[in-house]
Amino acid sequence: MPNRKLTIRLPEEDIEFAKNFASQHGITLTELVDVYFKGLRTRQTGTLHPDILRFTGIIPEDINEREEYLNGQEDKHQ
Repeated sequence: MPNRKLTIRLPEEDIEFAKNFASQHGITLTELVDVYFKGLRTRQTGTLHPDILRFTGIIPEDINEREEYLNGQEDKHQ
């Protein structure tokens, strides 16, 4: 899909916050906005993000993942 330019007007402090946030996370402001919009679309359609769908079915069905998680937490905090 081709990219288009978008101009938005925001308070200066919001722009500075967004720029700093993006910089701290090693992404551009454009990437930050893109990720946010994609997240909104995913929540609106009720579908899972493709990165999450990749992991579907990795845990064998005979494993109780909740029990494994709780056992791991118990071992970690002993």
